[in-house]
Amino acid sequence: MTTTPPVRAAQAAPAPHAAHHLAQLNVATLRYPLDDPRVAPFVEMLDPVNAAADGTPGFVWRLVGEGTDDATALRPAGEDVIVNLTVWETQEALWDFTYRSGHLEVMRRRREWFARHVEAHLVLWWVPAGHRPTVGEALERLAELRAHGPSPRAFTFASSYSADEAAVRRPGSVAPGRAR
Repeated sequence: MTTTPPVRAAQAAPAPHAAHHLAQLNVATLRYPLDDPRVAPFVEMLDPVNAAADGTPGFVWRLVGEGTDDATALRPAGEDVIVNLTVWETQEALWDFTYRSGHLEVMRRRREWFARHVEAHLVLWWVPAGHRPTVGEALERLAELRAHGPSPRAFTFASSYSADEAAVRRPGSVAPGRAR
């Protein structure tokens, strides 16, 4: 069993009054330990990328380890798996940060540091504004996505649902216009 250190959070200023925010978890399996020189370029990018996220319009919160500025010491999904858990005001804000900022350089180079995942490694879901998801909650959503595919409870950028769809959908129900 993996033990995780206490957790604190990086948090932006309060968001505008929205009923829901978008939670995001991604997991990455390290090819080498974080202290291996082959991973040094990734480690060197952590602080600037996290600072950019913290200052991005639409950023709400991110998980960080106790006494650190990132979550790389937390290993709830395995000793060689790092997690990134964040909350954003909108899906568009997360998309813009992920694909239209300096974060894109990390994405382009990810194969240097991380193994290719066969299963889903990213999950999105809507949370009530003000809610900070736990790592356990996030891993449950990822497991749900892996087991059942996209749904209003656990989805991806490519198969997204609105907060309204997530709010009205109940397990086993079918959203209007979507076949089973």
